[in-house]
Amino acid sequence: MNILIIGGTRNVGHMLALALLEAGHAVTVFNRGRTRDDLPAAVTRVRGDRNAPDGLEPALALADHDAVVDMVLYDGAQARRSIAQLAGRTGHYVFISTGQVYLVREGLQRPFHEDDYDLGSAMPEPTPGSFDHEEWLYGVEKREAEDLLARAWQERALPVSTLRLPMVNSARDHFLRLYSYLLRLRDGGPVLVPDAPQYPLRHVYAADVVQAILALLARGPGRGEVFNISQDETVSLADWLALLAEVAGLRPAPLVEVPRAELEGAGLLPGCSPFSETWMSELDNARSVAELGMRYTPLAACLADIVREVERQAPPAPPSYARRGDELALARQL
Repeated sequence: MNILIIGGTRNVGHMLALALLEAGHAVTVFNRGRTRDDLPAAVTRVRGDRNAPDGLEPALALADHDAVVDMVLYDGAQARRSIAQLAGRTGHYVFISTGQVYLVREGLQRPFHEDDYDLGSAMPEPTPGSFDHEEWLYGVEKREAEDLLARAWQERALPVSTLRLPMVNSARDHFLRLYSYLLRLRDGGPVLVPDAPQYPLRHVYAADVVQAILALLARGPGRGEVFNISQDETVSLADWLALLAEVAGLRPAPLVEVPRAELEGAGLLPGCSPFSETWMSELDNARSVAELGMRYTPLAACLADIVREVERQAPPAPPSYARRGDELALARQL
């Protein structure tokens, strides 16, 4: 197949391009060219701005694409332009959405199922300019994009499939969230976590997201379906950290609970514990297992793969680790 990836140079998109090449597909990536590109020469690059009128046209005019995988569609305006440009021009449009579409609804119970999407009531808008507002807006705008694409399937037969993702872990995570925990385990000090709420973790491995996309493409044209993509295990942060320490050959770190407001006031959160965010979705993956045949990588194996690759890359410490001394000082006070 001839496949266009919108995005394609960071994290899942990069891994997807490599997997598609290995499977014998022709791959084109369309982006602005602002992110370092480590892809092989066999990948066709097209530069452009999707937010411009007819922004995708340079890539669409290059060849007929059997499938388009959109890694970087974030809002309704982008969805409208994509629908206008892609309707009748691709056999399958795969939209990467987010579990945060559930978090902007009130009254839903974890883990979230695909059919929960229309349940509950809309969350009131948080204070503009706050972290909560930024995360709320992300979920609201992804919902707007999903709604427009669903309507395009019903009214214009746009062959769309939607994947909803929770937190995606990989060695290519440019926020270095897992690595930030690994550094804290290595220095032997405690990990500061907010006292409440402490939501369980149910993330997904980037390699499994790639497998889900490959399964969708092999399944045939999109039919307006939606799938949650998520690991099988639901674990506490304490258990997750203990497992990370085990696969890395390190001692478990003690957890020190601190009032969330105090950590936020000191500017230490989310840096001291990125997975303590309240905007972490927890998704039920039963539909993807039953209909896509997904078999998710066990959590221990995911962590071992990521640790191995991160240690090989030896990236610089994330900016939050520069405040490690302040974290340790606060832990001593407590």
